[in-house]
Amino acid sequence: MQVLQPITIGHTVFKNRVLFPPLTTGYEDADGNISPQSLAFYTRLAQGGTGYIVLGDVAPIRSFAVTPKLYDDSQIESFRRLADNVHAYGAKLGVQIFHPEYDCDALNALFDAGEMHKVRAQLHHDMAHFVNDVTEAALMIIIEKMCACARRARTAGVDVIHIHGDRLVGALCSSLMNKRSDQFGGSLENRTRFALLLVQALKDAVPELLIEYKLPVITPERGKGGVPLSEAPVFAKWLEAAGVHMLHVAQANHTGNLADTIPPMGVQPYCFFADITHAVKQAVTIPVSTSGRIIDPQMAENMLTEGKADMIGIGRALLADSDWVNKTAAGRPQDICRCISCNEGCVDTVLNRSFIACVVNAENGFEAVRFITPAQQQKHVVVIGGGPAGLEAARVAAVKGHKVTLLEKNAYLGGQLNIASVPPRKLEIRRTIEDLTQANHALGVQITLAHDATPASVLALAPDAVIIAVGASSFIPPISGIDSATVCDAWQVLAGEQQVAGRVAIIGGGIVGCETAEYLAELGCQVSIVDINEQIGADIGATVLPSVLATFKTYGVAQYSGLTVTRIETHVETHIETITASNSATNTALQCIDKQGKVVPIPCDFVVTASGARPVDFDTTIFDAQGIEVIKVGDCQQVADIAYAIKTAYDAANLL
Repeated sequence: MQVLQPITIGHTVFKNRVLFPPLTTGYEDADGNISPQSLAFYTRLAQGGTGYIVLGDVAPIRSFAVTPKLYDDSQIESFRRLADNVHAYGAKLGVQIFHPEYDCDALNALFDAGEMHKVRAQLHHDMAHFVNDVTEAALMIIIEKMCACARRARTAGVDVIHIHGDRLVGALCSSLMNKRSDQFGGSLENRTRFALLLVQALKDAVPELLIEYKLPVITPERGKGGVPLSEAPVFAKWLEAAGVHMLHVAQANHTGNLADTIPPMGVQPYCFFADITHAVKQAVTIPVSTSGRIIDPQMAENMLTEGKADMIGIGRALLADSDWVNKTAAGRPQDICRCISCNEGCVDTVLNRSFIACVVNAENGFEAVRFITPAQQQKHVVVIGGGPAGLEAARVAAVKGHKVTLLEKNAYLGGQLNIASVPPRKLEIRRTIEDLTQANHALGVQITLAHDATPASVLALAPDAVIIAVGASSFIPPISGIDSATVCDAWQVLAGEQQVAGRVAIIGGGIVGCETAEYLAELGCQVSIVDINEQIGADIGATVLPSVLATFKTYGVAQYSGLTVTRIETHVETHIETITASNSATNTALQCIDKQGKVVPIPCDFVVTASGARPVDFDTTIFDAQGIEVIKVGDCQQVADIAYAIKTAYDAANLL
């Protein structure tokens, strides 16, 4: 495969065409040093076969943002350890140097003084105006700081300086954001002047290193920082003439929504930036790379063989499986745990001021402390339940060397993931079912379907350990009228077991309620969502919620927040048409009260409950009495999400 072939850029040979693009991970120490967590993460990527790793958002200045920083010589050593580690596996290391689009010195002074209200006010102003307010003299000082950062990176053994063409650099390049009237504003030549001056300064500062430029492209629908597609080939030629060795073409940002650059499932097609990258590639002779929803090796290979790129950025897919490259090289692409583009564990987590993790890979972000250890003694492990928790527990137990039997009451695997994949844009969730099923079959796990396990039937298998993963059941709220024939359950509606039509009121505005609303709205129902909380969709990730709200707007989904449902009223109206026939209609209404006690009726034809879930119980008395180890994982331990199911299952099985 071409994706596995080496490529020579300048004087540097990259062992394959796979690069890990710069991401904000949240792993680094507060002072910017490479932490043990960060070191373990990037080392694991190199161990898994990735040929080129770019460390994202390396700041050349002190700032309160939690990103890597290389503004002081004392920080060099931690970067050197990282470079040495990835080099040990044959990978090359780049650092993405960037400067924020705000006055760092002014904000640092306010931050140090504890004047956080002034920090917020200044930050709000700067993010909109700094690109136009910053003086020419200050811009030259910023270039000097970036060059000093690059020299420290060279001392640390870094191979590539990757210029972050978004952020301040991209804002200056953008006609949408740059309103300057001096030599750095106006024409394309002026707007890109700072970027080209930076390239030249870096080439003078670190002539031994490769210079890469992230070229953000503003598309008609998305982005503000960077240049539009019409200008991108011209700018690319100027960058090549200035001495840039390679380009990374990507979606421009500065929109306030990271879904524009790291889109969740269903928002953008696979390889969504391939054609734009191709347009830039045709204008230059230097290598060009891109990223963006490239999930499996065949997608990457197709882009290379079609001449659309020279290297392929694999971001979230490497979070899902660090061995993506090694499995491809071994001819086992079917064994890759594929990214489902949910953004739940990675992008949305970072936006919530935590660090990157992955819902389908329990090890991601925990590489130094979470890894599968071989079993000291083989056991027969029986797993009850074939949802994500059960499948992951079985997989890990089998990897450890145990004999594993999995019992699933349904005639299919996947548990709640089967209904979670039904709403709009959610089909890719099914990849997790497919990949966990493939992994268990490859490991020789004995899977028995349509087996409603009982304590006695499990005991008959002579287990040494039992993992309970029987999941949860949907919660039916104790509301007067809940037993009416016009009241349905969201899980059963999504599973196709119950049908609704006309005006539908959904009780519950969490993830399940909102996704059910989208599903029914697209089917033609007139949908209303009612929730006791003040915000509908409060538990939906920041990059996903805009798409949900856009669907609500398109289909006129009504949102009633801050309401408590007190009862469901149903009555039948009968209209006599002939002496022998009648026509009956059922009318239903939710009776609610708001925070002030005012009664709010919501007329409807059907009610759908989406009020959460409760753990399913499984009697373990007989196992306890016989000294058989029993562990509960996933929703039957505590109702949560797929990330919790996978992590609790991984940890429990790894202890056996």
